[in-house]
Amino acid sequence: MKQKIVIAIDSFKGCLTSSEANLAAAEGILAQMPGAEVLQMPVSDGGEGWLEAFRAATGGETVSLTVRDPMMRLVTACYLVAGDTAVIEIAQASGLTLLSPEERNPMRATSYGTGQLVADAVRRGCRHIIVGLGGSATSDCGIGMLRALIDSFTKGSYAETPMPAHGHWDDLHELDDVRFTIATDVTNPLCGPNGAAHVFAPQKGATTEMVLQLDDRARRFAEFSARHFGFDRQNMPGAGAAGGLGYAFLQYMNAESRTGIDLLLDAVHFEEILADAALVITGEGSADRQTLMGKLPYGILRRAKARNVPVCLIAGKISDHQTLLDAGFTQVECINPPGLPLSEAIKPEIAKKNISATIRHHIISE
Repeated sequence: MKQKIVIAIDSFKGCLTSSEANLAAAEGILAQMPGAEVLQMPVSDGGEGWLEAFRAATGGETVSLTVRDPMMRLVTACYLVAGDTAVIEIAQASGLTLLSPEERNPMRATSYGTGQLVADAVRRGCRHIIVGLGGSATSDCGIGMLRALIDSFTKGSYAETPMPAHGHWDDLHELDDVRFTIATDVTNPLCGPNGAAHVFAPQKGATTEMVLQLDDRARRFAEFSARHFGFDRQNMPGAGAAGGLGYAFLQYMNAESRTGIDLLLDAVHFEEILADAALVITGEGSADRQTLMGKLPYGILRRAKARNVPVCLIAGKISDHQTLLDAGFTQVECINPPGLPLSEAIKPEIAKKNISATIRHHIISE
């Protein structure tokens, strides 16, 4: 009987996609075990590769749309439609990768384009919208997204006000029967020392002064919204995701928050895949104790442990090795030889070779 090995490796950001990393691992397995049954699963936690992973899991139609990028320039973005469900990756319209390093400015960057994607999905009849919150360039609390929805379904204007006019929002009934689910492994609140601005805005180009301004803007917007709705979700886990886009979905759309990997594993019926598996190989660019705080490899580990299927973890960088083993990973292997410079390690061809060699020499035995 062939041994079945499941590969579900996250993207190595800036280096390899999930599919590329999976393929390199598969080559390592088959070089050592030519008769193995190898199942490659593209995976994502809601950020980079979210659409690709869901398309592989559920099929569906890719919709392309011209929307506004974080600087309000026209850009082509895609989302996925499967039945009455739409899957949106916010980085398509509001992603940091759409900006050059010199253009990064979360005081200006807007999530307007994400709102345009949502509006288009609603117009197409989608009644469940799953939104992957990862890789955003914005820290606007979702104000841009909300404004785009108002503009799409009412007679509003983007420049009318810096905050959504609740009179217009209350008249927006097109979303009444639409269910939203946000996918994120971020548990941060909207405001404060652990909020969206302080924790995430610096990597989006914010100076120390900007961080304080952004945090104040977020606090005022949450107070403004709480007064109108009579409830306040700024401290819910995930509110600080994607520069506060999580908050906008929670507060304005009554969204459910789930970890991205759990959503994806449910969609692909992962428990059925595990039923006759001998091994699962997962991984990410850098693994440490934070991996155990809801990140993708840990989501896979939890499911596999429940079925008594061993899980090996590979990564480009490993810290807290024993902690990861204690959590239940059968093996934890760094793909890079000691002393390899980072500038070399992140070259895609070198990373592929190192993944394949690690699988061949350290994980799969003859």
